[in-house]
Amino acid sequence: MTGKTAAEAGGRKEMDMINGSLWDKILLYALPLAATGILQQLFNAADVAVVGRCTGKLGAVCMAAVGASSPVIGLLVHSFTGISLGTNVVVANAAGGRDKDTIRKAVHTSVVLALVMGVMLMVCGELFAEPMLRSQSVPEEVLGLAVRYLRIYLLGVPLILLYNFAAAIFRGYGDTRTPLIALTAAGAVNVALNFVFVAGLGMTVDGVALATLISSGMSAAVLFAGMLRTQSAIRLCRASLRPDGPILARILRIGIPAGLQGAVFSFANIIIQTAINSLGTIVMAASGAAFNIEIFAYDVMNSFAQTCTTFTGQNYGAGKLGRCRRTLALCLAEGYLGLGAAVALILFLGRELLGLFNADPEVIRSGYTRLMYIFFAYVFSTLYEDISGYLRGYGISLIPALLTMAGVCGTRIAWIYLVFPAHRSFAAIMTVYPVSLAVTAVLMIAVLLVKRPARRLEMRNTGAGN
Repeated sequence: MTGKTAAEAGGRKEMDMINGSLWDKILLYALPLAATGILQQLFNAADVAVVGRCTGKLGAVCMAAVGASSPVIGLLVHSFTGISLGTNVVVANAAGGRDKDTIRKAVHTSVVLALVMGVMLMVCGELFAEPMLRSQSVPEEVLGLAVRYLRIYLLGVPLILLYNFAAAIFRGYGDTRTPLIALTAAGAVNVALNFVFVAGLGMTVDGVALATLISSGMSAAVLFAGMLRTQSAIRLCRASLRPDGPILARILRIGIPAGLQGAVFSFANIIIQTAINSLGTIVMAASGAAFNIEIFAYDVMNSFAQTCTTFTGQNYGAGKLGRCRRTLALCLAEGYLGLGAAVALILFLGRELLGLFNADPEVIRSGYTRLMYIFFAYVFSTLYEDISGYLRGYGISLIPALLTMAGVCGTRIAWIYLVFPAHRSFAAIMTVYPVSLAVTAVLMIAVLLVKRPARRLEMRNTGAGN
């Protein structure tokens, strides 16, 4: 019998994750996720390309300013958006078990949580924006523009968190299309405003930051309009906007380790960015440009890790543990195929893509060097990301966080302080990416073999039945 895992949302049937074949549904769920991430990065890349191309002699400096801000944004913002993984898992578990009351409580609790965290983070970020940039040894010629960009960007943090938590609700319920639609509409506005503010009005980094602020509000508004209109279990009612204690505890139990993992991960990247900054403006600009290209391949890979979390979460909620194991295997297989295709295309067009950001041959050469190292690292990152997503689907969040801190962050920090001083080159910095991700992938595989969550739950259930 093939049933429905979720009620209709806005007149549209959601994906049934707990019945039928898996490989095609995993692909259909992951593709909009990948498209969402790619579109988001295209819009971010447009920010860098516009300031690189439309600000004359300031192009490289503006690119460096945006690039120098990225690790700080990652530390302040992405660590908190990581908490939205708790919402995704709670909603997915409840959807698999057809528990509409838990879904409803998770929706309203998550919205309140996003608002509170967003305001707190915005205030803290504004207070410490400049000290954090100075701690990275950002050159004085870049610092003023970087501070200006970061301060405007941080005003939109509450909107960014609202979008991410709302998107986690939709995805946990089985809908990846609505967040894609919201981001597409907002991103188109972002690109248009970039040209209006920078090329039309003569602004620099403040123009692209302002465009991001406006588009973030639009993407959040589209999702909230959908939640207010839907008749499904994820319907948002203003009168019910209050946190539920037990649900909040479940979200935080899963989300805080994921958020902490993101924070420590970002801190390690700040250490790396500091080393990059010490090599000068050209290397900073090249690294920033390459990041805005390599992230497209990461989004393809990461979409299958997110898919693994949601499919595992729903099937765990439904008690179908064999499908959880098959989900991991299929996400790994399809993730590697997708990653291979993305990497091949980007490397083929890599120099031309880098030239869109800045035509300086040195920027292009250094940027391509980064691409080569990062894509090799993604071979290990796929294993690490998918196994992490699988474990989180069961609500196991602390172990992936601890392994990330030890494997990724510990290795990267040690490398920059112990290896880089003796080999001061861009290639020496980039080598840390495959090394750290290989270490973490090995640790994650070892824990999976020991933990075996599906097998343990099956044995526990069999024992209970006896």
